[in-house]
Amino acid sequence: MKIALGQINPTVGDFGGNSAKIIEFSRRAQAEGAGLILFPELSVCGYPPRDLVERTSFVAHNRESLDKIAGETRGISLICGLATPAEAESGKSVMNSAALLRDGKMAFLQSKMLLPTYDVFDEMRNFAPAKQQHPFPFCGKQMALTVCEDAWNDKHFWNKRLYTFDPVQALVQAGGNFVLNISASPFWLGKRELRRDMLSSIARHHKVPVAMVNQVGGNDSLVFDGSSLVLNPAGEVIAQGKSFEEDIIYFDSDRLTGEMHDQDAGDEASAYAALVLGTRDYVRKCGFRQVIVGLSGGIDSALTAAIATEALGPENVIGVGMPGPYSSEGSITDAKSLALNLGIRFELLCIRELFEIYKKTLANVFTGQKENTTEENLQSRARGTLLMALSNKFGAIVLSTGNKSELGVGYCTLYGDMVGGLAVISDVPKTMVYRLSHYVNSRRSVIPQASLDKPPSAELRPGQKDSDVLPPYEVLDAILEDYIEDLHTADQIAADRSFDVNLVRRVVRMVERAEYKRQQAAPGIKISAKAFGYGRRFPIAAKADV
Repeated sequence: MKIALGQINPTVGDFGGNSAKIIEFSRRAQAEGAGLILFPELSVCGYPPRDLVERTSFVAHNRESLDKIAGETRGISLICGLATPAEAESGKSVMNSAALLRDGKMAFLQSKMLLPTYDVFDEMRNFAPAKQQHPFPFCGKQMALTVCEDAWNDKHFWNKRLYTFDPVQALVQAGGNFVLNISASPFWLGKRELRRDMLSSIARHHKVPVAMVNQVGGNDSLVFDGSSLVLNPAGEVIAQGKSFEEDIIYFDSDRLTGEMHDQDAGDEASAYAALVLGTRDYVRKCGFRQVIVGLSGGIDSALTAAIATEALGPENVIGVGMPGPYSSEGSITDAKSLALNLGIRFELLCIRELFEIYKKTLANVFTGQKENTTEENLQSRARGTLLMALSNKFGAIVLSTGNKSELGVGYCTLYGDMVGGLAVISDVPKTMVYRLSHYVNSRRSVIPQASLDKPPSAELRPGQKDSDVLPPYEVLDAILEDYIEDLHTADQIAADRSFDVNLVRRVVRMVERAEYKRQQAAPGIKISAKAFGYGRRFPIAAKADV
């Protein structure tokens, strides 16, 4: 049988729009001769719905939408994900389910057993786990239908498993001979390769084909890359979908041949595509059309503007230069050049007078006090005030431009450069900011060379450079990766990297002290295994051993 994978981009809570996509893709697959099409996890309501599933009306819309989909897709069978009512004694109101629709009605329902509670996942909070699962017959095969995490507990692949039970193994032992997996598996660098290797292990050890359809698109901080896969019993990929785009992928379930669609290759291309998709979907799904980016002439704002322009089009991006008393002439000319290269609107708003008014207003209160970071932050907050005024006036969302290195150590100003509705590159370390900027210019030269070459500086005092207070970014980023993503101790990092232990401890203390800033920051787009945000939950008022 010809089977299709419907790799769609749903919006959480958009039952009408999601249903329309499912119906459209089903009809397209039917026209191409497919007898079955699979859609991602919770595709009817969008993933992750989080606490929306506690609303009875939300759950009711799931079933109403499912009935509509079933009625309008006669002639092709389809599998899609939705939230369904749970049994009363479970203590939860809903289950994360997959429904088989055939001949205008629901013919089979399977619910998720393994509910992840690590990183960005908190499914035990919202869903009840299924007590049992069964294969179902389809076209001479026994289909082992699983939902995302159900396939992530193969003892042959994981050295340390998170669950004692393996749904895939149980379904195969019950007669399943073809594994189907509907997923909403978020992207991070290296995730596609991990996912492919894990599914390959399942196929090889159980000697069964495996088909996985994955959601694509951005929802809040998460980006879903699609990259749907079909593997033969030898663990070889015989069909694959595009990355970061909606797609339909066809394969033959008997011959085990299928379509191989191109995917973005390399970390820079993948990270950039994820950031563009995440920005586009966040802005549009939140109901905005335009964005505003403060342009300093530096590399961070340049990369953010380039991402925004590709995501939304130059007509929807407003760049704002805001020179202050210590801004170099190059910061203004570089910002203008960038805006011209990108084809975006550019406004120049000088903050010198504002800064002087702030200082004059505070002069009596500050009598006898020396100038310090207070005056530096006043400049940043003046810029933040202007950006938010433009946001209010034009109904455009501000994109903050801070990177992961700065956010990690708190080298940023609350209510200043941190203002905005989305922190586009807040999960991009400074060293990767440069790599991505070079990648952008390899496709089309838009970022001025001066922005790439100049030493990083906030330009908030004469001659200021980031290196005045921070170690070289190559060193800082290595420490942050080890500490944040791998949870290594300061002593361990110093030993493994041959760094001065006192330097590492100083960086770690900066990370710990900045937690209160990060928890007030705009949401960012996750592209690493451990991003700041709701996937990393640390207390603010705490004394941490470094």
